[in-house]
Amino acid sequence: MRSRRDQRGSIGRALGRCLLAALLTGTALPATAEEAPAPVLNAGDRVLQFDWPALRIGTGEYEEGPTGVTVFHFDRRSLAAVDVRGGGPGTVNTDYLRLGYDAPELDAVVFAGGSWYGLEATTAVASALKEDGVRDGDWTNLALSVGAIIYDLGPRRLNEILPDKRLAQAAFRAARPGAFPLGAQGAGRLAKTGSLFGCNAFSGQGGAFRQIGQVKIAAFAVVNALGVVTKRDGTVAACYPDSGWPGPLRTEALMAGYPASRQPGWTGAPNADAPARNTTVSLIVTNQKLKPAELQRLAIQVHGSMGRALQPFTTEFDGDVLYAVSTGELEDEAAMLPTVDLGVVGGEVMWDAILASVPDQPKPATPADKPVLPADKLAALAGDYVFSPFVTVKVTAEGDRLLAQATGERAAYAIGREKPTELKPVSATDFMVPGRYPLTLRFEGSGRLVVNPGHWQQIGTRRSS
Repeated sequence: MRSRRDQRGSIGRALGRCLLAALLTGTALPATAEEAPAPVLNAGDRVLQFDWPALRIGTGEYEEGPTGVTVFHFDRRSLAAVDVRGGGPGTVNTDYLRLGYDAPELDAVVFAGGSWYGLEATTAVASALKEDGVRDGDWTNLALSVGAIIYDLGPRRLNEILPDKRLAQAAFRAARPGAFPLGAQGAGRLAKTGSLFGCNAFSGQGGAFRQIGQVKIAAFAVVNALGVVTKRDGTVAACYPDSGWPGPLRTEALMAGYPASRQPGWTGAPNADAPARNTTVSLIVTNQKLKPAELQRLAIQVHGSMGRALQPFTTEFDGDVLYAVSTGELEDEAAMLPTVDLGVVGGEVMWDAILASVPDQPKPATPADKPVLPADKLAALAGDYVFSPFVTVKVTAEGDRLLAQATGERAAYAIGREKPTELKPVSATDFMVPGRYPLTLRFEGSGRLVVNPGHWQQIGTRRSS
């Protein structure tokens, strides 16, 4: 006969499967869920594949944000440590890990967008573990999830859709072993890097895996750093440079020219007085059994090594947090790596993970050399396009020119509130705004205005008169 816990687990898992099936097939959900954006689970064409059944990973996204969550679920309670270095961290259950207990208790690590609002995702996964019968209310069987967030709000998008409990639990229940989406997916859906220098490059989440004998090491990072991602040859992995910057762009040039390299007009000249001065949330996992002190040292060493790949690193405006986890599956000391070697290899795997986070960057559109629509067709595009309660773009036509101005509380990227911005024609549907950062606007026949069509698009709807 099955125990009550087994029975509760079966019932909970069945309910979870029903919810997941509804999310994947579009089956009607309660009204509150129907009104929310639809979760997109385990999306992405670039996927790290690796062999580790004990580690299951699920990602969930609201494309309307875009924003998302990434859940790492361990099939056995694991030992965990944490190292916090950024000046603006947002975490859940961090202090408990710092106590250094030697009993494995961790169930899941959760990363999310949404800044501090996204911390709901971490506690939601713990609730799902209880609802599904994996854990219960007994003090010896409480669910332990830890997590951290990145900031993906503010001027980088035109709404404030958040990765909530519903999204986090869907991602948890969709978790699968051996597959991790790379690039702008999951919690890294709207990550960016290099804003300290105005690079504002699109970023995402990266992962890497290495096995040495029986020892497995995996690294995962959601890279939303203030600094730039640096390749092993010293060049910057992604950046929208200012027009006068030297090329190929090297991190050492940005750092040597600091703080002048933060400003428009910098030409690559070094600054002898530049100070050495980045949020990235990360996870290093090994199957090698470690003591709490050894796991803490692994966290510290790998986190410190990330300063090579992210420059600058751990500034006051970053929330850099690294979790280190030992699943404890490998207990044969003869098969283990010396802990110092584990730390060195872990640092290299983490650098690989950071480099894998960088997606292809959108390219600016090329404007046409003459008008592409007659005046009456341009006039038909005019209207107020609402993106959120605080961002509206008013489009007007003046002869053969199309103009746009933000009339809500906030600007819409390079379309400001102070005066109209001319939209340069690209095609019969597409217009662009020249500048350092790509800005394309696509008018769709359904009364929608799509800003930056594609993976990072924002959609406004024309207000009826």
